[in-house]
Amino acid sequence: MDIYLPGVVNPKDRGFWAGMENFSFRVYYCYQREVQRYRGTETLRYGQGGVRMEKRVYVVRHCEAEGQPSEAPLTEIGFRQAATLAKFLIEEKVDRIISSPFLRAVQSIEPTATLKGMQIETNDRLAERILSTHVLDDWLVKLEATFADLEMKFAGGESSREAMNRIVSVVEEILEGEAVNTLIVTHGNLMALLLHHYQPSFGFEEWKNLGNPDVFLLKFREDHVTIEHVWR
Repeated sequence: MDIYLPGVVNPKDRGFWAGMENFSFRVYYCYQREVQRYRGTETLRYGQGGVRMEKRVYVVRHCEAEGQPSEAPLTEIGFRQAATLAKFLIEEKVDRIISSPFLRAVQSIEPTATLKGMQIETNDRLAERILSTHVLDDWLVKLEATFADLEMKFAGGESSREAMNRIVSVVEEILEGEAVNTLIVTHGNLMALLLHHYQPSFGFEEWKNLGNPDVFLLKFREDHVTIEHVWR
């Protein structure tokens, strides 16, 4: 059943929902784009301009790999890490898994997907950031500089801004979709840039301290986002 609410209706008014607690339907606020599934009055959320609920995005960095090429597999340690990661995530509610197409990212989340009986989607926008297509002997110094200047770009590579925009676009599409709990698997530099987007203090030093694997939880509610480092 679809219900269209004019802006004058307060969806917190329990009288309006009387007798509808056992129905599942969509609520449309006439002057906004967002669509919210609703079941029972207790799960309804009323935010500025319409109905909204919290969405959660788990951001996972891949486990230890044999190298940097897209086809590089996990190491023996990495496969053990992936199994441990699956045990960590098995109790977490996940509606959707999206991974970088790089082999090490997919292999990192395969045990989790198997335990949950879920499919892994791949998205090229979650692939690792390309700093340069040339060999850079001082790549670490140059990488640090790109955290200070998001527009800095080296031959054949992406600026931090370009790389950040593509992973942010994935998250924004997730927020527009119906899944409430989504898990994305990506790479260290791209993870750091995503976290920097929502928390500008997350920079080069924080990137250096990331582990393989690593997991952050982004909670989106109304116009706010909170970040939790959940992997220990």
